[in-house]
Amino acid sequence: MSELKLKAELLFLCGILLHGYVAALNCSSPTPESLFQALEENVFTKTLIRPVRNFSNPTNVTMYLTVVGILGVDEKAQLLTTFIWLVLEWKIEGLSWDKEECGTWRVSVPRKKLWVPDIHIAEFMDEDQSPETPYVYLHNTGLVYDDKPLRVVSTCRLVIYIFPFDIQNCTLTFGSYLHFDTDIRMTLGHLVEDDLEESFNAIQTNGEWQLVDLRAQEHNLELIDGTYSEIKYFVVLRRRPNLYVVNLLVPSCFLITVDLFSFLLPPQSVDRSTFKMTLILGYTVFLLIMNDLLPVTGETTPLINVFFSLSLALMVISLLETVIITNIQCRADHSHDVPRWLRIMILQYLAIMVCLPPKKKSNRVTVQLKQSNLNNVQVSAPANNKAQPPISLIEALLVRPPQDPILEELRKLSRDLHNVYLHMDSHFKGTQRSQEWNMVGIVIDRLLFGLYILFIISSFITIICLWSSGF
Repeated sequence: MSELKLKAELLFLCGILLHGYVAALNCSSPTPESLFQALEENVFTKTLIRPVRNFSNPTNVTMYLTVVGILGVDEKAQLLTTFIWLVLEWKIEGLSWDKEECGTWRVSVPRKKLWVPDIHIAEFMDEDQSPETPYVYLHNTGLVYDDKPLRVVSTCRLVIYIFPFDIQNCTLTFGSYLHFDTDIRMTLGHLVEDDLEESFNAIQTNGEWQLVDLRAQEHNLELIDGTYSEIKYFVVLRRRPNLYVVNLLVPSCFLITVDLFSFLLPPQSVDRSTFKMTLILGYTVFLLIMNDLLPVTGETTPLINVFFSLSLALMVISLLETVIITNIQCRADHSHDVPRWLRIMILQYLAIMVCLPPKKKSNRVTVQLKQSNLNNVQVSAPANNKAQPPISLIEALLVRPPQDPILEELRKLSRDLHNVYLHMDSHFKGTQRSQEWNMVGIVIDRLLFGLYILFIISSFITIICLWSSGF
């Protein structure tokens, strides 16, 4: 009897190995109660065992992914929040039933009643707040269909160098938390192009970010203790730049343009420097207000921050240039003559370069009478005198009696004329010196204005090219 019992046990074990994890279900009637009774007896009691005929056989988990929404991107924390639909399919080996005998080919069963693979997202960075789906579909061929939504807060290496025209490539890695590839093997359900098309049709968010592309590949992660089977999804996102272009870039360009046209104001006017200072203060307040729109990260400095810093620096340089030119033109009345080397370099060469040719000299001739000329005026002696040499006007006046009022008046008139001459001579020299210094200031102002325009154009073209290279 013992031998017969031993043979029966061996036959039973061989039957289990040959027929698999569970056998085909037999339903007493095509009713739900009959099917669930059969499942309770053959399937629901074995949730602790991986559903395979042999432990050397891996469980193939087929995966489908649909992106439903892009909820947000946190540049400072380097986090991506997405809402996805995840579908997993695996098979319970040996399980089957006849749909005519049991009344259906598919039935929903509680998730807790079946063995479920421990598929997780490697980049997950927050508590799982996804809605619970307590049921899965079980097919009459033993196929388990698990469809559930996921709110994923994952880490993503964000590159915001070309903000706000940046494109991000974030990775979602799906795989088993514990089982090696000899136990669970991840496979793609269908082509990634189908997942992308389905995502375009199902996506419901229309915020700052838009889905551009979706790529996937099967991957094996090799570690010291074993190899894990994974599927890597690459979610490619593009930022919609309209908000930042309208609120940040356009106002900055307007302020730079106004600062550029402020060079048309007279350089010697105090209003020009006041106007430029007002622009700088207004631009600073603008940056403080719009600071919340700029991304914050410690890895790279966005080009837009360089653009704002460059714009502010250009405004400050423009103000300093105005201060220098105003100083040159205001010191003309209190300074010495323009040095000869400076006059030649600026008024003859640089003036031609900036299209300000030197003025032609006036044809007017100024006649100057010096005191010595009065002494050289000679008068003739009276006709009744014989052979007397001619004498000067001063000598003629001196020979007159000292009490003569005509002599006193002439002396006073001579002193007044001499003082008037000295004053006019000083005035003409000061006016000419002032005109030369003013001309020097105008030439330097136009030269710096041209350099300012060239620097603005070259800087903006460089930044635009760097932005374009990131597309």
